[in-house]
Amino acid sequence: MSRARIDMAKNAPASYAALGTLAAAAESEAKDSGLESALIDLVKIRASQLNGCAFCLRMHTREAVAGGMGSDRLAVLPAWRESQYFSTVEQAALSIAEAITFISAQILDDSLYDSARRHLDDRQIAAIVWVTIAINGFNRVAISSHYHVGPEVGHVSD
Repeated sequence: MSRARIDMAKNAPASYAALGTLAAAAESEAKDSGLESALIDLVKIRASQLNGCAFCLRMHTREAVAGGMGSDRLAVLPAWRESQYFSTVEQAALSIAEAITFISAQILDDSLYDSARRHLDDRQIAAIVWVTIAINGFNRVAISSHYHVGPEVGHVSD
């Protein structure tokens, strides 16, 4: 880690732990609402792509692969609207994740929720919003702390 950056987890451990608790609760509620782990992974990866968080991208992509997600779906995720790899439920979730991630750059229009409700119930929409809020928080912690992301010793990487 660069000396100029602050290790947020080390220097504010209670806040970091609270973010971890939020993320765990959001994921638990998402699963309890009937959302699949693969969809939750897609939301985390897509928000991390949009935020440019290398640390979270590496971690959540590895988790998705370990959970059985194929490389084609991961490869086309940035262009999900142009592919046929994602279900209508996943598309609704990705739309929400993008809107929440870019909340300051656009008006959060009610039509987003109306469209999402064709495929998701209110509990599932709330869960996706919370998962997105949590991953956006972790993206900001990792980026502002400049977490090391590079080849690991003894680890073969692409």
